[in-house]
Amino acid sequence: MIMDCSKYVGKCVCGKEHSLETKMVVVEYGALQSFEKYMEAVGLAGKRRTVVYDSVVYKITEGKHVRADQEIILPAEGLRSEDILIEDMMKKLEDPEVIVTVGAGTMMDFGRYPAYKLGIPFVAIPTLASSDGFTARICSVIIEGQKKSIPMKAPELVVADLDIIKGAPKRLVASGINDILAKYVSLADWKIATLVSGEDFCPMIYDLAKEALDIMRAAADKYAASGEIDHEAMTMAQMKSGLTMQLWVNSRAASGAEHLIAHLVEMHPPRFENAEGIHGECVGVGTYLCVKKYHELAKLMPVAKAFEPLTEDWIKEKFGDSLWEGIKEENKNDILSSFDPQIIVDNWDKIREIIAEIPPAEELESLYKAVGSKYLPEHIGIDPALTDEILPISAAIRNRLTLIRMLRVLDFQEK
Repeated sequence: MIMDCSKYVGKCVCGKEHSLETKMVVVEYGALQSFEKYMEAVGLAGKRRTVVYDSVVYKITEGKHVRADQEIILPAEGLRSEDILIEDMMKKLEDPEVIVTVGAGTMMDFGRYPAYKLGIPFVAIPTLASSDGFTARICSVIIEGQKKSIPMKAPELVVADLDIIKGAPKRLVASGINDILAKYVSLADWKIATLVSGEDFCPMIYDLAKEALDIMRAAADKYAASGEIDHEAMTMAQMKSGLTMQLWVNSRAASGAEHLIAHLVEMHPPRFENAEGIHGECVGVGTYLCVKKYHELAKLMPVAKAFEPLTEDWIKEKFGDSLWEGIKEENKNDILSSFDPQIIVDNWDKIREIIAEIPPAEELESLYKAVGSKYLPEHIGIDPALTDEILPISAAIRNRLTLIRMLRVLDFQEK
């Protein structure tokens, strides 16, 4: 399957002019056999290229390495998306005109970050379909110890060879399923935020994210029922979801309250030091917790209360000495202070309708179990005793309006 991305760009019904750096996405068995043809199709043939691998990926792709003027092989052990590590790699670059990165989600930041800094194209060759970051321009990188999602460079070309992707362990297949099923929450959060605060909304991008979600849900149901993995469908779902982040120039359609748990795990604040899991696993936990909470809230009646900023003492207690200043800065202009919380109460029936579009937690739990997904806090090393604190703490990591964040300006009573 080859996706021509040009159909998504230009003037949109939302009033914005959308653009994409990604020109072509290829998801096929044997795709790397035609890699040079695809490079030519997007105008990158003949350019001096640096190809970046980690040591594990370099070995498992032996015999399928693309032509390189320079190869950089990073040690896989301890590799993480961190500004210091990426900038250290950049010192090894030999004046490339294009960077080609081969690997999974973390490795992509070792392509998009330097490509952005150098102002050159970036090409992605995914070896897994475990997250939707391959077609995004967002770089989720640790900067000075704090997880930041910042615009960088999107790949001009993505070539996903299913002969490689099909070899991924089932744990990573489950992670990829989790990352897309999370859109049940992120899309609900976006609609609710638009309803109560007037946040910008794009129906085309929403529909593209929903298409990715529907493709993944059908593939996950098939996998649960038969054990058959539809790698093409699952990979394409990831690619479509990633494009929404490019088109909207942020991750709104793909990342809501549920994704912040992944950032919490990566940051390791006090009491979460032992938390560990790959991105999709952490997101699965966040999705399950949010879905349970949202359906519980739909049975209650809210009462508005005055906005109060997060206190410095609370931030220090929850995030510790090394993180609290960054969290304080993130929340300096709290989105909750920008509108009257009574608007949430006045629109509660409509919010209930949005929540009703999310499958019940029991349905998702059954699916998670059937496909081998992680979805409970203890699955990723979090003490179950902390369950009630996970969502409010993680909501402070990003100043984005979600239903979880809105709980700070609401009290509840039984209907």
